[in-house]
Amino acid sequence: MARTIVTVSLIVLLNVLVGCEPANTGQSQLLVHPGPVASTTTMVNIENASESDIVEQMAAHRQAYRQALEILEVYYNKAGNHMKLQWAQKELDAVNTMPQYNYIIEAGIAGPELKATNQIAEASYLYMEGTKLEAKAGPLNILRNSGLLRQALARYNEVIAKYPSSNVIDDAAYKAAGIYEYFGDYNIALVYFQRTYQWDPQTEYPARFREAYILDYYLHDRAKALAGYQSAMESLRASNEHYNWQEIAKTRIAELTKAASESPK
Repeated sequence: MARTIVTVSLIVLLNVLVGCEPANTGQSQLLVHPGPVASTTTMVNIENASESDIVEQMAAHRQAYRQALEILEVYYNKAGNHMKLQWAQKELDAVNTMPQYNYIIEAGIAGPELKATNQIAEASYLYMEGTKLEAKAGPLNILRNSGLLRQALARYNEVIAKYPSSNVIDDAAYKAAGIYEYFGDYNIALVYFQRTYQWDPQTEYPARFREAYILDYYLHDRAKALAGYQSAMESLRASNEHYNWQEIAKTRIAELTKAASESPK
């Protein structure tokens, strides 16, 4: 008798659980991945294409995909097809929330040979827009507005991409480097700190020190960090604004030099 009661209870429970399942989930209509894709668009020839060409086409397809889903959403809404409207909305939500990366790193593409020389009003305006957005993001690292920081980053990179001879490309590179460092993209930050002093060897920014610090504490390349700190000392001594960093550099030079001398050959 007890076994019968338990069995009946389980059947009732299963029926309740099944009844809680939402209708028209579309599970049977999900595409199998990976599957064959019929291409109706002309693709970039990878043999002759640059990274920019490939990324540009990918971005265009990404945007076209989103727009097609938006059109489907409007169509099914007008047609009164609630089931397929839900599917289109769910897929569109997924597209809008999935990670999407900007594969172009402007300072890397620009190269180290640029010189910050010409005063260009448009470049200065873009740069100032970036600094205002960054300031609005907040001063405290743990409370900063990531969205505003990304907008500021876009302005700094626009300066570098559109006005490569501007006298503020080194400023933009340094500011961008700090944001990349904040987001934990240390290898990218490293490139931007390097570009800062490559594009303006007399830069007032402590870019060499920041480069060495990343190599030391985040990328753990002690040999390059030591060389970086040594290179940074001269510029740090010339500035009264970075006394604390000068002391850090001096301490780390001593510690890294000692560690190198004591390590087995």
